[in-house]
Amino acid sequence: MEFFERPGEGERAILVHLDFQVEDAREELEEFKELVLSAGAESVAIVQGSRRAPDPKYFIGAGKAEDIIAIAGAEAAELVIFNHALSPSQERNLERLLKCRVLDRTGLILDIFAQRARTHEGKLQVELAQLRHLSTRLVRGWTHLERQKGGIGLRGPGETQLETDRRLIGQRIKQLNKRLEKVRRQREDRRRSRRKAMVHAVSLVGYTNAGKSTLFNALTDADVYVEDQLFATLDPTLRKFDIETEFDTMLIDTVGFIRHLPHSLVASFRSTLEETQEANLLMHIIDAHDEGRHERIYEVNEVLKEVGAYEVPQLEVYNKIDLMQNAEPKIDRDEQGRPLRVWISAKRGDGHDFLKQAVTELLQWQEAKERGENATFGRLSSRQYYRLKLSPMAGRLRAELFEREMVESENVLENGDCLLDVFTWPRQIEVFCRQDGCELMADSNMIGL
Repeated sequence: MEFFERPGEGERAILVHLDFQVEDAREELEEFKELVLSAGAESVAIVQGSRRAPDPKYFIGAGKAEDIIAIAGAEAAELVIFNHALSPSQERNLERLLKCRVLDRTGLILDIFAQRARTHEGKLQVELAQLRHLSTRLVRGWTHLERQKGGIGLRGPGETQLETDRRLIGQRIKQLNKRLEKVRRQREDRRRSRRKAMVHAVSLVGYTNAGKSTLFNALTDADVYVEDQLFATLDPTLRKFDIETEFDTMLIDTVGFIRHLPHSLVASFRSTLEETQEANLLMHIIDAHDEGRHERIYEVNEVLKEVGAYEVPQLEVYNKIDLMQNAEPKIDRDEQGRPLRVWISAKRGDGHDFLKQAVTELLQWQEAKERGENATFGRLSSRQYYRLKLSPMAGRLRAELFEREMVESENVLENGDCLLDVFTWPRQIEVFCRQDGCELMADSNMIGL
């Protein structure tokens, strides 16, 4: 059972958007409309204006408040949504003044997240963020039970109810933190297992609706939910990424970022966002057709800094070139030949080979760096043929080689040993031959299959 009950979709809402002189306080109107649409609300009017600074009591001026009251009466609006973060007192003052529910930008994003959460972890994370947001809204919230003067016989029930709510919310937050800590440990165990097995992790990051899930499905044959709306993907998904690297590569689809992503969400989704921190490579998906892409890139990098993933190597992937004129798939490189950005169309499939090549080069460069070798970008190392002799005690290794589809042929000797001709990477052969019962034959590099 969910902790919060959302109203049914299709609520009639008035949108409020103000322009401020301070850059950090500005929001985008078009993005606001998309958020409202993603939440399922019906916009009946948009009230716009400009101010030097927000009004401390109502955020908007008296004139705009009168306009909203008139529109709400004429349009039978049930909800007023602000494209800004409101303080708890501003939210309560506006509800008293406007006589209808008021929702700020943070509450709107939380509502969308509540709709998108599918997994147990995702629901826990959303509920935690909602509770943290709600806990700041409890101060003197029970206006019909306000605290009366102290003294015997003069105490009102208001503060008692308020303290009860605070205690219940505090207890629930502790429970959620405890459960999410268990999930975080489980995630860390899985990441540790991947590192031990030397499995590469490539994480998709980017602004919401940049096309991450479309690309993820195209590269992995997955069936992740895709829709042209903000925050279509909330729960992280992992799939095998089939590229030419020495070890298996996992591709991770993550939640999209957005301008002024609420801190309560960043804190609640920390265990999910740690997937980006532990990745070997970040594929930063960018909507190449978006005129504001430079601001989007900045916002994504700000969130990556907040979760400690900014130092992870990045490959910029400019998506949606099918919406641009004269744009062709290509790889942009620096002076050393290192891939910096790739231009693709995830929807049409253009440039996917270039993308795989760039990711492969960057991962192989990391592999060579770990071995203390010098690697040259633009040249891909290749797999080779080897002959291994496995004793009967190496049955688990034999099964693993067949499971990875590395075995080209097998011969069983009279003493029970197996001769396997395998096609794989030099470094993997080193790992295999360190296991008991495995021996590299001297004629390995002369095998011609």
